[in-house]
Amino acid sequence: MNRRAHILQHVPFEGPGSIASWLDAGGWRVTRTAFFESADLPAPEDIDLLVVMGGPMSVNDGDRHPWLAAEKRFVRAAVEAGKPVLGICLGAQLIAAALGARVYPNAEKEIGWLPVRAVAEGAGLFRFPAQVEVFHWHGETFDLPPGATRLAESAGCANQAFQLGERVIGLQFHLETTPDTARAIVAHCRDELSPARYVQDEAQILAAPPERYAGINRLMAQVLDWLTRN
Repeated sequence: MNRRAHILQHVPFEGPGSIASWLDAGGWRVTRTAFFESADLPAPEDIDLLVVMGGPMSVNDGDRHPWLAAEKRFVRAAVEAGKPVLGICLGAQLIAAALGARVYPNAEKEIGWLPVRAVAEGAGLFRFPAQVEVFHWHGETFDLPPGATRLAESAGCANQAFQLGERVIGLQFHLETTPDTARAIVAHCRDELSPARYVQDEAQILAAPPERYAGINRLMAQVLDWLTRN
């Protein structure tokens, strides 16, 4: 039987990007909860990988998005069941919140192509490049959940990536971004592109060459390979 990956998607324009290609190449069976359509969730024991995508809402917006409470419980249950869990941007914040950590506005917004630096290495930890330019679109940050190790930082945000145990990784940045998904998020969220120290303009964001997308997509595949290794 094919392994089952389940995707939690919060808005139509923040889909799995290059993760979809990785899943297809690996023969995964893919199911999805699209919270903008339905909040139905599977049983955690029925999935083999959970991917929690980004979105413009906050994990603290439960009054506006009542499904957030059930989503946090589901994420926590998947973590506690030992399932591989990957959280991206809002998804990383949801993992942190589900495990009792605080999520709050960052001192700086980060939007565009900006570098992150690796800060941890060792046995049992995913190793990021010493420095790599990645795609960002976030205004909030989080405290590390109990027991987590910080893997990466940036000049504008201390907690860019974390690992919990051997099966959970949260990324504040987007390694799954493709030219199509970059154009989609710009189209839907360009009102956030107010000039700031770590906010690039639309033209600068969309001028990224194809090899930059290819590089982050390769790194995304490495993270997924590592999370789902035997």
